[in-house]
Amino acid sequence: METGGNSLPSGPDGVKRKVSYFYDPEVGNYYYGQGHPMKPHRIRMTHALLAHYGLLQNMQVLKPFPARDRDLCRFHADDYVAFLRSITPETQQDQLRQLKRFNVGEDCPVFDGLYSFCQTYAGGSVGGAVKLNHGLCDIAINWAGGLHHAKKCEASGFCYVNDIVLSILELLKTHERVLYVDIDIHHGDGVEEAFYTTDRVMTVSFHKFGDYFPGTGDIRDVGYGKGKYYSLNVPLDDGIDDESYQNLFKPLMEKVMEIFRPGAVVLQCGADSLSGDRLGCFNLSIKGHAECVKYMRSFNVPLLLLGGGGYTIRNVARCWCYETGVALGVEIDDKMPQHEYYEYFGPDYTLHVAPSNMENKNSRVILEEIRGKLLENLSKLRHAPSIQFQERPPDTELPEVDFLHLIIFIKFICYFHISFSLSSICRCLCLSYTDNSTKLYPRANARFLYRGCKKILQLG
Repeated sequence: METGGNSLPSGPDGVKRKVSYFYDPEVGNYYYGQGHPMKPHRIRMTHALLAHYGLLQNMQVLKPFPARDRDLCRFHADDYVAFLRSITPETQQDQLRQLKRFNVGEDCPVFDGLYSFCQTYAGGSVGGAVKLNHGLCDIAINWAGGLHHAKKCEASGFCYVNDIVLSILELLKTHERVLYVDIDIHHGDGVEEAFYTTDRVMTVSFHKFGDYFPGTGDIRDVGYGKGKYYSLNVPLDDGIDDESYQNLFKPLMEKVMEIFRPGAVVLQCGADSLSGDRLGCFNLSIKGHAECVKYMRSFNVPLLLLGGGGYTIRNVARCWCYETGVALGVEIDDKMPQHEYYEYFGPDYTLHVAPSNMENKNSRVILEEIRGKLLENLSKLRHAPSIQFQERPPDTELPEVDFLHLIIFIKFICYFHISFSLSSICRCLCLSYTDNSTKLYPRANARFLYRGCKKILQLG
């Protein structure tokens, strides 16, 4: 599924961006269970809005290639991945010890198609990272991703597989440094934990702190060893509004970008920080939330936009639709077009909703103290740590490549060029080949195949 792919200007900076958008039509069919606040259906609602606002024609639309076991095991433990693959609602009563061991239960229930769901959302995030690595887009979007609580060996906070960690690992194959920014109301604990001891990944999380899940993200948690001061935690209280939020976000991110100089940025856009969220307690408007996307986009660094939390699903769809427009550099109309979920957005049927009049418990004095402390921590960092690249791991395949036709094509070439080994031909085609598998793993877009064919014919 691939369409469009135009680059559009981004307003004031006039710089064009090519956007790749990952979406699987099946993602809305997964169901955590009655009464559970996490509803993958919100992704389908977002997609419907994008379609009826006419935004899809301005992007390259891709169906993600499902992440394989070995892709997931780049971060997660083998036995945990095997458990996710095998567990079903029918068999869970026979695996009570495993359920407890891997923290699968009430918050992270077993449901039909659980493993396929994990493969789908992880595949979109890794696919976006691959696109960025190959320079085939400037911004990649996967609203089904952003599940930041999952740990190496356990599920947590509605998250089973940490697609963010997997996508960052993919980006690190090409980029010396990757920045992770999290604007979900919950602390991005799983991502921070994964990269707590490295200086190649900086994690920045803006979150509600105190008696609130997951209970981590203290301002004093700064990283360890080589990673000291590469974890930045911004603890906030109830009711923070757009102005207060941006007074922290922009100066901190400006300093982070100046000092860390990342090759790529991953922005987790959890929408539970919006006003009126079912589980949240912040007071951000959709425009205030999207201002973070706009600001990070302005640095002209490869950008991966991911979803995350968000439990008032009509507002989640509103937010991610508007932020897709921001990524494209398009200001979309507040008046909502007619579409299949139109009735969800009554009685006003508009894209934007006003924040509430709830109290902002974040005083100016406290916010100044937080900003000062974090800027002080950043001042302790040496500018842009450089790493010496050793042998790079093989690239993950691009999701849109048709493997079957590719293999048939290469076998056809082999038939007429007997003297060339399959691995040699693969190198000409910008591919890598593994002897222990019949699959081929592309390292470049299929458009390079023509050039590869010319090389082979010249060799012949």
